[in-house]
Amino acid sequence: MGILEVKNVGKRFGGLQALGNVNLSVAEGTVHAIIGPNGAGKSTLLNCLVGKLIPDTGSVSFEGQSVLGRKPHEINQMGISRVFQTPEIFGDLTVMENMMIPCLAKRDGAFALHGYKSLLGDAEIVDRAEHMLEDMNMADKRHMHAASMSRGDKRRLEIGMCLAQEPRLLLLDEPTAGMARADTNNTIELLQQIKESRPITIAIIEHDMHVVFSLSERITVLAQGTPLVEDTPDNIKGHPKVREAYLGESSGH
Repeated sequence: MGILEVKNVGKRFGGLQALGNVNLSVAEGTVHAIIGPNGAGKSTLLNCLVGKLIPDTGSVSFEGQSVLGRKPHEINQMGISRVFQTPEIFGDLTVMENMMIPCLAKRDGAFALHGYKSLLGDAEIVDRAEHMLEDMNMADKRHMHAASMSRGDKRRLEIGMCLAQEPRLLLLDEPTAGMARADTNNTIELLQQIKESRPITIAIIEHDMHVVFSLSERITVLAQGTPLVEDTPDNIKGHPKVREAYLGESSGH
């Protein structure tokens, strides 16, 4: 049994079948990619994994507990953090202030954004935020306003903010979307360091196959809302069903 279990999940939007009888098991401590052509149902599935959408059929559980219908802070408290397609940071705050907020949430279970300035006097929170910025190689950017950074640095900060909450499962929704190649390579390197240095499971949705094959140990391919094939990266690369789904090439069957 995996740390994340998806069983017989189906989801419709009106007459559109977005997901149909999806089964997925993510093994603890692995990097598991979910890929597929546009419209394959990847984002719908991810939203079911974090409780944002409730499927019409089936179940989603993390460490044996259902995630369905839970609020975002409850999902975080379970040990799940999510990185969005567009970096979710506070652009009008400094890098340091951004990092202090999840550090407080981890310690106290909740936070009020309006009181973040008072955190500057909280030695424990400041020390933890400093350590996280060092881990993310961002200590030299602590006084920068987050909005002024490159997309790659914004993504690095967002990942650090997720890790500050010490998740056991990190969900990445196209983490390199809109990045220059150099920023993409830096993000790959960061994620490789994370998976080697932390007891964490990573599930990733990504269109960039360079990212997928650089990081993943297992890959599930979705097509038209249903799993097409699941295998190792080496076996996925030349799989005829994958070529057919992505390139329209006939598999001969």
